[in-house]
Amino acid sequence: MASENRRQFWKRNSKVPGSLLKEGSKMYTQSKSKRASSFHEFAKSTSDAWDIGDDEEEEFMSVASQGLNSKVAMATAAQVIQNHNKLKDQTGEKMHQSESIDESKTNGKVIKSNSEVQLSKSSGRITLQKQQSLPSRPVIPLVARISDQNASGAPTMTIREKSRQEKFRQLLTSAHTDLEELRKYSWSGVPREVRSVTWRLLSGYLPANMERREITLQRKREEYFGFIEQYYDSRNEEHHQDTYRQIHIDIPRTNPLIPLFQQPSVQEIFERILFIWAIRHPASGYVQGINDLVTPFFVVFLSEHVEEDVENFDVTNLSEAVQRNIEADSFWCMSKLLDGIQDNYTFAQPGIQKKVKALEELISRIDEQVHIHFRKYEVEYLQFAFRWMNNLLMR
Repeated sequence: MASENRRQFWKRNSKVPGSLLKEGSKMYTQSKSKRASSFHEFAKSTSDAWDIGDDEEEEFMSVASQGLNSKVAMATAAQVIQNHNKLKDQTGEKMHQSESIDESKTNGKVIKSNSEVQLSKSSGRITLQKQQSLPSRPVIPLVARISDQNASGAPTMTIREKSRQEKFRQLLTSAHTDLEELRKYSWSGVPREVRSVTWRLLSGYLPANMERREITLQRKREEYFGFIEQYYDSRNEEHHQDTYRQIHIDIPRTNPLIPLFQQPSVQEIFERILFIWAIRHPASGYVQGINDLVTPFFVVFLSEHVEEDVENFDVTNLSEAVQRNIEADSFWCMSKLLDGIQDNYTFAQPGIQKKVKALEELISRIDEQVHIHFRKYEVEYLQFAFRWMNNLLMR
């Protein structure tokens, strides 16, 4: 009975991704065609679960509620609760055993570090976390990779690391920084202590001349907030409603599992940055994926003022002046980055198409077997590599 209800549900909802298509229908005919002959045809023939509009989502939910048998739903819910309770009991027993072992080792003068204790405790939760839709604190490489560890928890630097850091300091404190040399040293990673100023320099936001840096920073920050006063109120005007609405939808989706990006003050910062950029770049306007490109700059410039865990830091604890500086610097560095790849976001996105084609040629040379496999099963590189290029591997 339950399987029949599910089958009927998908048949009735042709708009829902994954729905069954009837033979002879227009969509069925398109899906049977050999392959898209152009980027536009590919885009038209491809739908994403994110593309469901608000109205369609409401229709989806209403039909789902009508099509599901209430007895089946209640039985399933009861089974889930029962399984959850069993897992919870098992987890409690494992944690109790772990704590007993830790206590006995402590009495025997064997003391674990904080990280080892956390690791032993979290191992018992793995099964339970898999049942949860949103883990409380997932391991996300983005923030961890950019901000590294805080100063107090960082391991002792090796001689090589100290030498690299000293080389960076010499380059950055010279009267005129050699950007080519700085770029070469940055290729294998930039030390946390000098990362923010290095990013500002390499993005072209700060000048290489030491004497001009402070004046430039002050001028550019004031210029950004001048844009806010001039343009931000226009978000409520009719001809900017589509842009503002799309930004407003995308911002909560930006790293939704990291508490930092779910703070209202942070989301307001991102909203201003993205809207001002879109207004000042009418050739492309705002395109989904650009919101992800703000995050690395924001995290790096925030880390300049935060020694603790960035993922859970409350931005409102910073002064208003510091928050404004982080916002302005993030805007200008993101703008400098996008200036070099703006054809990724103009009509038909030719920049992305070129990059995907280059990837295809590269794979055909270095891993011909994989390339032949894709060709055999008619897998287009655009189908899986488009998002990689669109947000520069941020997802």
